[in-house]
Amino acid sequence: MKLIELATYADAQRHFASAKLWELFDGNRERLNLAHECVDRHATSRDRVAVRIAHADGRDEIVTFQRLAEASSQVAYLLRAKGVGAGDRVAIMLEPSLAFYAALFGAIKAGAIAVPLFILFGPDGLRLRLNDCSPRFLFTSADKALIAVGIDGLEVQIADDAFVASLAQFPAHYDWSSKADDLAVFQYTSGTTRELPEAVRHTHRAIVVVMMAALYATGIRPGDEFFCPSSPAWGHGLWHGTLAPLAMGLTIGTYAGRLDADRLMRALQNYRVTNLSAAATHYRMMKNARTASRYRFAMQKLTFTGEPLDSDTRTFARATFGKAPLSFYGTTEIGVALASYPGATDIDPPDGALGLPMPGLRVEVQDATGKVCDPNTIGEIMLWRRDCWIPTKDRGWTDAGGWFFHAGRSDDVIISAGWTMSAVEIEDILLKHPDIKEAAAIGVPDPTRGLVVKAFLVTPRMLDDDFVREVQDFVRERLSAHEYPRQIAVIDELPKTPAGKVNRKMLRDREAAQRSSPTT
Repeated sequence: MKLIELATYADAQRHFASAKLWELFDGNRERLNLAHECVDRHATSRDRVAVRIAHADGRDEIVTFQRLAEASSQVAYLLRAKGVGAGDRVAIMLEPSLAFYAALFGAIKAGAIAVPLFILFGPDGLRLRLNDCSPRFLFTSADKALIAVGIDGLEVQIADDAFVASLAQFPAHYDWSSKADDLAVFQYTSGTTRELPEAVRHTHRAIVVVMMAALYATGIRPGDEFFCPSSPAWGHGLWHGTLAPLAMGLTIGTYAGRLDADRLMRALQNYRVTNLSAAATHYRMMKNARTASRYRFAMQKLTFTGEPLDSDTRTFARATFGKAPLSFYGTTEIGVALASYPGATDIDPPDGALGLPMPGLRVEVQDATGKVCDPNTIGEIMLWRRDCWIPTKDRGWTDAGGWFFHAGRSDDVIISAGWTMSAVEIEDILLKHPDIKEAAAIGVPDPTRGLVVKAFLVTPRMLDDDFVREVQDFVRERLSAHEYPRQIAVIDELPKTPAGKVNRKMLRDREAAQRSSPTT
């Protein structure tokens, strides 16, 4: 029985073997090409759709597997003609489009290393990454091309409609020659534009490994109508939202441009999406739009990752889509460690759970001495890999049934007057307030308590004494007498990482800078 035919959690635990993942691919442990697995082998008819792109301006762009196979082959020939060889880096800074996917898979076919870059990077963010990976070629839009001017050894190609049309001069089939362990993708993890996270290096073989997450984290199976609005510059949007479902031969949906909740929901309705994997921010935006009742959905599986989903948004999703989104947990560096097995009929994930360990993985919550924590006791989530325990820098706990729960990043724990408080838990309560659209909580220094909670709120309300007391009482009554924000600020917008997560570190850095600034 193939892994894609298994429908229960028990079957996944009983029958999974990593060797069986190879049955889902054409290639083998010696010879494999990611672009062939995701595109070319599925180009069996002119009408088979690979990607549906919902553009923010209302357009729907449809790209077939055959069109993408041809265009990516033509890009491979173009790159070869430009002197780009095996192992050279090719950066791609484009919104989802035929040009983006052709550049991505064309670079991989040619034996180069594709480097997807976030479209909203400014000069600092882009140049840091370009200087780090030293690409030979950059595909980008006209408005971003000027940022890259003057970088030695870099050829910039504006990848617009005219560029796509010009590809017709090249042959429509390319014979790739990569090995499974050749590098295929460099991917930068999300951070602030002035901090350079290390690029994670992925080989062609990585598509086989990520298929495990596809089966049990996003739960994709043949026949799903899949959609992921996350940017393909990041791990969720690239590996879980693009490469894995395409490798299974699914039609994927995605979003291009500034995200509008109504435009997103219209696409989910019109594409008849049955499997949605999104960031928690996307679900919150749909909730805050208050227009979901206008649309009709066909959801069977919902997942999210990246940050916790607050309980009000979970309630909204259950009422709107007929089920609550299920979490999966991991990092770009370690992959997916915990999943909720969407579609499995023999388990019922409790609200708020991160998930259960992936088949064959050892995951524990440990205390500071390395001892396994008892159920309902908070410690650090640890992953066993390469004969040692690897810290995730996330705190969590397990319940009596073995489900893992998130208790915030290790640096998001706030200890005040000896009390340990979770920023995530406080934020969850704040978001229940009808006038609070977004919220973030951090610890700030206090001469008496060491740290106190400061909440940053996005709200239409004015910040006055009455509103401060109202919010404090709202949290205190729902958590505990000591667990509330003693300081409150109202801001227009919360800082976020490029992947859409609330950037508490930036808030902490701002606070530290303000404290260190000389007074006048």
